[in-house]
Amino acid sequence: MKFKVVEKDVLNPLAEIMMVKEELNPIPYDFESVSLLDNTKPGANVILELLEKNLGKRKFMRAKKPAGSPATIKQLEKAANSEIVILALGDCGSCSSWIILDAIRLEKMGKPTISICSDRFLNFAHELAKSHGAEDLNILSIKHPVAGLSTEEIEEKTIQILPSLKYLLQIP
Repeated sequence: MKFKVVEKDVLNPLAEIMMVKEELNPIPYDFESVSLLDNTKPGANVILELLEKNLGKRKFMRAKKPAGSPATIKQLEKAANSEIVILALGDCGSCSSWIILDAIRLEKMGKPTISICSDRFLNFAHELAKSHGAEDLNILSIKHPVAGLSTEEIEEKTIQILPSLKYLLQIP
């Protein structure tokens, strides 16, 4: 049996980019409004609805964007109409990429963000943020998988991340 070995250059999806450190926005201590940016992945709406129910009496605004693609300027502006933006859900390569890149764009607009990605894509999400100068971007990990689960199963996984979310938001 013969094998032919061929060497090929492979593009690193994280790339090497100019390492300008992005200034991230601190989460305000006593915030009153939260935008929930839903990328329409299966389960993202369940996660965001449960978070809304558990974050106290605040004003919640909702924005949607298609999964696996960037948010439009209009969608980002809508999400930026609050003090904090929570983005969900990164549970595959393209949607994790755009959750992180959209979060960085919102941070550049002056809005603190928290992105939710599944644990299978957490390292990728952190590396992507780091490669864009946002090493300290707030990213929460939810247990993979989310897609294909019942509402109750997704809610159970979301309840597990509530203490970490409340810690980031400085909610007792």
